[in-house]
Amino acid sequence: MESEDFRPTHVVPRDGLPAWEAPDVSRPTEPLDPLLPVELLDRRGDWGQVLCANGWSAWVDGRLLVSVPHDPPQAGQPMTRTADPRPLMARVQESLDRFRRASEELAEGRIDGETFRRRTQGLRAGVVVDGEAVWLYDAEHERWVYTDGTRLNTYAAAGGPGRPSRAPSDGGRQAPAQAPGPEATRLVDPAAHPRTRPGDA
Repeated sequence: MESEDFRPTHVVPRDGLPAWEAPDVSRPTEPLDPLLPVELLDRRGDWGQVLCANGWSAWVDGRLLVSVPHDPPQAGQPMTRTADPRPLMARVQESLDRFRRASEELAEGRIDGETFRRRTQGLRAGVVVDGEAVWLYDAEHERWVYTDGTRLNTYAAAGGPGRPSRAPSDGGRQAPAQAPGPEATRLVDPAAHPRTRPGDA
């Protein structure tokens, strides 16, 4: 039974979402169905606590929730700005430029292999361009984002919620080793993994 106070703020991605009883990967619970409307109640880093229409709540990877658009602004109200893709594109370009300069110096014999490894250590970039569609790797948050040129949307996350980012924040020096985290994002055959829902027998 749907609560009258339920106001969905997000929708579960079309592949569904794993869920946990608490912001702790050791306490899994039933996964959320694809395209299920949910209300985001709380955020703790990458974690998001969501409420379902039937009153059931769980914790999920909040980065993967799809925002429900707000009502259009009333006449005379300023338009809200979506996530601007330009800063991330500039960071990707900077990483590629650093790699290109180092590889040119290596090819021309101006630096040796060890210097090349030092210059490129910690660089992480990714970009796929297909006409008007662009996918960018956001190394700071360990996720792929999609942009149509005007706004960013999370496409896939490389690590589970709460996993510290390994992106360099110290000018390229190697980050401290992290404890092993969840398995990276991978494609699976949905037919080989039947889904269950809360309330299923």
